[in-house]
Amino acid sequence: MSPERYVKLFKYGRNQAVRIPRKFELPGEDALMRKKGERLIIEPARPKSLLAVLATLRPLDEEFPPIPELPVDSVALV
Repeated sequence: MSPERYVKLFKYGRNQAVRIPRKFELPGEDALMRKKGERLIIEPARPKSLLAVLATLRPLDEEFPPIPELPVDSVALV
């Protein structure tokens, strides 16, 4: 389980805010927040775009079989 740390709550405009210590920083720029009973849960948001998802994948280390050249059928354009 993660170590606990007391943090200060403060007002930011009409919202309540909390500074997240460096030790607890989340990756990315977005997060999901939800309440579960009296607990407030903040977790990293999943990437939104396909490019962001692809950037998280490891490269494949396998060779793909060659694709044979197929004969081209002639097509009549009318």
